[in-house]
Amino acid sequence: MLTRKQHELLMFIHERIKESGVPPSFDEMKDALDLRSKSGIHRLITALEERGFIRRLPNRARALEILKLPEANSPNQAGGRRFSPSVVEGGLSKPKPAPAETATDEESSGISVPVMGRIAAGVPISAIQHQSHTISVPMDMLRGGEHFALEVRGDSMIDAGILDGDTVVIKKSSDAISGDIVVALVDDEEATLKRLRKKGASIALEAANPAYETRIFGPDRVRVQGKLVGLVRHY
Repeated sequence: MLTRKQHELLMFIHERIKESGVPPSFDEMKDALDLRSKSGIHRLITALEERGFIRRLPNRARALEILKLPEANSPNQAGGRRFSPSVVEGGLSKPKPAPAETATDEESSGISVPVMGRIAAGVPISAIQHQSHTISVPMDMLRGGEHFALEVRGDSMIDAGILDGDTVVIKKSSDAISGDIVVALVDDEEATLKRLRKKGASIALEAANPAYETRIFGPDRVRVQGKLVGLVRHY
C-alpha cells in the first residue's frame, strides 16, 4: 500500500520516462510534489525501492527504473510482470539473418536508427558527424518523423538519467518547448545535449548536474537539431 505522496512520485517518474525516455531530476521531482527539499524525495524513493516499485541502477548516479505500477494503474501487471521503461539495453547493430516472410516477425526486430557520432553532455564537442553505424530500437520508442542516435560523452546530464556511454535517440525537430532535452547546435559549430529553457529573449542550455553551469545565449546563436525520445544503455 502506497501513501499519496509515494503514489504521486511513482506516477510522475513513470509519466516522465514515457514522455522523454529518461527519469526526472531530483529538483523536478521536488517541484512536482511541491516539497521544500530534496531530502523528502530521497525518503520517498527509498520507500518505493523497499516496496519493489522502483530500482536504482547500480553504480549509476540517480538513475531510476520502474519495476511495476500499482494494480489500479496497470491492469496488465497481474502476476508481478515487470514493467519495461523506455531505457533499453542494447549494443551496436549486428548482421541479422534474413527476415521471415511475415510482417509480425519483421516488426518485432525493431527499427534501425543511424548513429551520427558523439554528443557532449558536458562541454560542447564537435558538431554532429556523418553516420557511423546503426542501432536497433523498439518501434514504440519512435514517435513518427525522422530519428537519429548519438553516443553520449560526459556526465552533465546524470541527474536526468543520461549517463556517459549511453546512446540517446533523437527525433529531428527544429522546435522545442522550455524543459525539453534537446540536441542544440551553438554558433553552427558545437553540438551539446542539454535541457532547453527559454528566458525572455534568451535561451539557456541547462545541465542536470550541479557541477556544471547553465549557459545562456541569444536566440540567434542556438539552433535545435532534435528532441530526446529515449536512450539505449550498454551494460
